[in-house]
Order: sequence, then C-alpha cells, then structure tokens
Amino acid sequence: MPTPDWAESAPAPGSNAAAFTVTELAGALKRTVEDNFGYVRVRGEISQPKLASSGHCYLRLKDENAAIDGIIWRGTMSKLALKPEEGLEVIATGKLTTYPARSSYQIIIESMELAGQGALLKLLEERRLKLAAEGLFDDARKKPLPYLPEVIGVVTSPTGAVIRDILHRLADRFPRRVLVWPVRVQGEGAAGEIAAAIAGFNALEIGGAIPRPDVIIVARGGGSLEDLWAFNEENVVRAAAASLVPLISAVGHETDWTLIDHASDRRAPTPTAAAEMAVPVRLDLQGHVQQRHTRLVQAMARTLEERRVHLEGLVRGIPRLDAIVAQKTQDLDTLDHRLAEAPKRMLATKGESLAMLSGRLALDRFSADLSRHSAEVQRLTDRAVNGLKRAVGDSATRLEHIFARLESVSPRRVLERGYALVHAEGGLVTSAAGVTPGASLSVEFADGKVSVQAEGAKPRPVPKKPGSDGKQGSLL
Repeated sequence: MPTPDWAESAPAPGSNAAAFTVTELAGALKRTVEDNFGYVRVRGEISQPKLASSGHCYLRLKDENAAIDGIIWRGTMSKLALKPEEGLEVIATGKLTTYPARSSYQIIIESMELAGQGALLKLLEERRLKLAAEGLFDDARKKPLPYLPEVIGVVTSPTGAVIRDILHRLADRFPRRVLVWPVRVQGEGAAGEIAAAIAGFNALEIGGAIPRPDVIIVARGGGSLEDLWAFNEENVVRAAAASLVPLISAVGHETDWTLIDHASDRRAPTPTAAAEMAVPVRLDLQGHVQQRHTRLVQAMARTLEERRVHLEGLVRGIPRLDAIVAQKTQDLDTLDHRLAEAPKRMLATKGESLAMLSGRLALDRFSADLSRHSAEVQRLTDRAVNGLKRAVGDSATRLEHIFARLESVSPRRVLERGYALVHAEGGLVTSAAGVTPGASLSVEFADGKVSVQAEGAKPRPVPKKPGSDGKQGSLL
C-alpha cells in the first residue's frame, strides 16, 4: 500500500512543527480509506441488523476473527432483493469509509447476495418453517379449482416460452379467455411485481370491463435456486395465500419446489401441466354429453313403449257395452219371472197348509178358522206382492240408471253426432300416415258401413278465420 502524502510530509517526532487537529487527522484518514478501498466485496455473517426509524439499516459483518460495521442507506435498502437477517452469510458489495465521531471504519453496502447455495437453502428452510407456523400452508386454506373457468389470469414474463406453452395448451384442450399480467420472473424487483400482480387480479371486479379471473396461474420456466428465488420471497408467498381467486403455481420443472408451491391451491410440475389443470378436454366433454343424450333418448323410448303396452292391456280389459247390457237384461228377465211365480207358489203352499188344517178341525170351527186364515193369507199375499213390486221397481230404476250411463259413453252415441270409424284389414285406422293409397277401407257410420278405396293423402285445408281474406265477415 503506498504511503499517503500527508504521512510523508509529517514532521519528525520531537520537532516543533504544528500538530494536526483531531478533525484534520480524521479527515485525512477518511480520504485515505475511501481512496484506497473505493469498491470492495466482503464476505461475512450478518450480526445485529437494526432498521432505524429513518429507514437506514445498521449491521455488522463478522467472521471467526474480526468484524466490521456496515450501513445500508434507505434508498438502497428498498431496492435490495435480499433483506438482512441475523446469522445470514452474505457477500456485501460497497465502499469503505470512516466514522470520525467514533474513530471507526465501516462499509457502505450497495448490494448484497447470499454466499453460496448452502446459505440459500438454510434461509429457505427457516422461512418455510416460519410461514408454515403461521398456517399459510394448511390444506384447509386451499380452494378447489373451477371446473370450467371463463377467464384465466396468467402471471409470467410476456416474452418467454412459458406464456406460449400455456396458450398453446389451452387452445388444444378448451379455448378460454386469457389475461396476462406481465412481470419480471427473476432479478431485482421481481418479487414485488409478482405479489402486486396476484393482488391486482384479485382487485378486479367480477363482470367489469376487465373481468376478474376465475383461476390464476403463476408460471416460470426452470432455473437455478437463485433464478427462482423471487418465488421464495415472503411477500409473494403471502400474496398467494391471501388470494381469493384459486391459484395454480407452475414454477420451474417437476423437481423444482418454491415456497409459493406450498401456499398455492394447486401445484403444477410445469406451466403446460398448469394449463391442463385449469381446463378439461373439450372433446371428452362433447363425447360425455353425446353419451348422456343417447342414454336419455333410449330411456324415453323404453318408457313410451312400456306406457303403450300398458295402455293396450287396459283397453283389452274394458268390457264391451252390449255384453254388459245383455247380462243386465238377462238378470232383469230372471227377476221378473221370479216375481210372477212367487205369489202363485206362496198361495199354493198356504192352500195346502189350509187344507191340512181344515181336515183336522171340527166342522163347527171350520168356517171361523177358514175366515181368519183366509184374511191372514190375503194380508200376507198383499204384503208379499207389494214388497216384490217395490223390489222390482227399485231394480228397474237402478238398471235404467246404469243403462243410461253406459249409453252415454257408447261409441254409437259418438257416431250419431256425425263421427265415423275407419276400418282396414289390419284393424281400426287412427292415422292418415298408416293408410296405403289404393287400400280398401270400411267407413262405419251410426246407421251402417260404407266401403271406400283410399287415394293419395292430401293435406288438410286450414279453415280460414272470418275476415282473413280482407273482407268484412257476415254477422248472420
């Protein structure tokens, strides 16, 4: 190290030359240190970091044998990707200077990075345990993904291959509307942009001019641990855990894990896999819908056939009207015959009883008993005749009511109102589509049948409403 100019011109000990003041000496030392150590990189372990109310950060860098004070100005502190933490081994870049008020030297840190991957992994594990203890990684917080989202939000770099892979996969499976929020995915400021993008998508209004996505994909391609470090930052993890919109993380390759993967609702091994998670396959859905349609049509056809067979069975079970009337007529004839024969049988029986009694009675009592029994017989005969008459009258009235009800539903009554039944060799004709031109038909009216021959089917004319021809309709 060259000897400073002020040291060369200093007076020899014991001389009577003017002495330096403390301020002058401190200033000379400050200039010497800053001139000779204007830019240095120092590796050490952070100790006692303290953030002052002014925004400046004060700390110490130490190793096994020495320590040096360090300071990070407020403007630099806000730009650092790595925040100082106790026990973190870092490589600090800056310039040396002195602090004359304490006769000490210190490093003004302008940038800071972790010293090796081991330190990164240690910091990553400590941060994971801290956030897990807060419950940010609990399964109970995770939300289900929508089956078929209308809008998909993607947080990624707009210039990389990731967004092209996602858009291509969505187009193949099920095209959806995609909103891209461009961010830096590594380097200084990347974590803040990613966290702001997640919060920004959640702040959009549902159904607004820019609609809020139904699902968010945070994606980045593969890289080293340092390249993916933005997705391990605490603000990114907290933004993912606080998202109201279901979130899929797709950072790196299948073997790469970041803290956002633990906080997201679903973790995809690759950005392409995230697109596959977001939407189903359209062709599979179409095939499923077609299968359901076929099953529905078949079920309806089976139901209609079962109803038709059941209806035909019910029709066969309905008795014919003439059979019902014939049976009731026969019952009436039987009752009438019995009614006519009953008094005769009763008189014959009573006469035989009277003859037997008259032979056993004395002649002097014969006249009186005969008169009495004759009166009794006559009374009983009158009661029997009157009872039979009432019974026959009631039966006749009920029969008339039944006959009237049956007659009201008789097909003959329908024919009397001007309708007709068309018969063919195969049975009753119910549709014009079932008639073959030239076929022999039989038309049944109320008073008889007429044989006809079918011609080609003609469309049925639609009756015109009065006044439809533009003329005034008649009131008569």
